[in-house]
Amino acid sequence: MEKVSLWLVATPIGNRGDFAPRALEVLNDVDFIAAEDTRNSGMLLSSFGIKKPMISYFDHNRKAHGEKILARLKAGESCALITDAGMPAVSDPGEDLVSDCIELGLRVSAVPGPCAFVTALAMSGLPSRRFTFEGFLPTVKKEKTALFETLKTEPRTMIFYEAPHRLKDTLSEFEAVFGSDRRIACVREITKIYEECIRSTLSQAVARYQNTDPRGEFVLVVEGCTAEDLPAPDEDQILALWREKAAEGLGKSAAAKAIAKEYSLSKQEVYDLIKEL
Repeated sequence: MEKVSLWLVATPIGNRGDFAPRALEVLNDVDFIAAEDTRNSGMLLSSFGIKKPMISYFDHNRKAHGEKILARLKAGESCALITDAGMPAVSDPGEDLVSDCIELGLRVSAVPGPCAFVTALAMSGLPSRRFTFEGFLPTVKKEKTALFETLKTEPRTMIFYEAPHRLKDTLSEFEAVFGSDRRIACVREITKIYEECIRSTLSQAVARYQNTDPRGEFVLVVEGCTAEDLPAPDEDQILALWREKAAEGLGKSAAAKAIAKEYSLSKQEVYDLIKEL
């Protein structure tokens, strides 16, 4: 089999016992390790007896250090990319490194393992068949507003990362955008001693953290928009959609059925509106 140039190795998100044996094998086998924080990762790896040359690779040095890593890989060395916790290259600058390796024809493989957002989703009790991972919210207000606009009617379960000092503001913004009764799971300290998963509505979450100082990094799992949450369509919207369906070649009965399903209306309601057209 072709030699792996870049390994993506998942590290524990809390409990060190979650470090996979295969991950330790790979870390012992590669020529060097690229880490988000060489000090934190150095202490973790040292506790498992792993001593390898390390290079830092994070958001602010991704270009310069990425070029150094790629040069070594092209020369035939192998590297394991790790983050402080969880799976690298997901909501992480490692995404760029993977893309560059693929473009250069270098083989990339992974050792799967702990991942905070998937674990939080599984713990949340909210629908998990379809979901969207949004990572950290934008810090620029204009960008955040634009994102919220696209998520107002998002039917899939939504997952966000949030820092403790921003949690109260974020929960208040969620309530304003998604409504007081939307369900949420606030998950923190996953696999650690103080692991906590608070399942509530958004209004209850806002009230809870008004009087409690949030601690630890949070994963926020928010229920998607249901049909009942959608604003009722007006006649102009229905007629506009009917014209689109007609242009696609649908007859009135089939179009009425499709429109009724999309807006959670009865087929007869829609048909009565478009039958004279």
